Amino acid sequence: MSVIVNLEESIGKWVGRKDAGDDPFAAYAKLLRLSRGLISTTPYPRGVFRFKTHEEADEWKWKHILKAAKKG
Repeated sequence: MSVIVNLEESIGKWVGRKDAGDDPFAAYAKLLRLSRGLISTTPYPRGVFRFKTHEEADEWKWKHILKAAKKG
């Protein structure tokens, strides 16, 4: 059986880039800020709403979805 990886060989090239001074927590915080800007919140107001029919609930839902789409 032949050896596939020579552990004594030095690494000649890195793929990608990473600075020695990068803080993983700072990178994670940056990622969180970016993701919050990309993901919108739900278009519905907070609270509990009761409807008499499913049609009434669907009409209310689409009214708020379209209102949010007009803002964005």
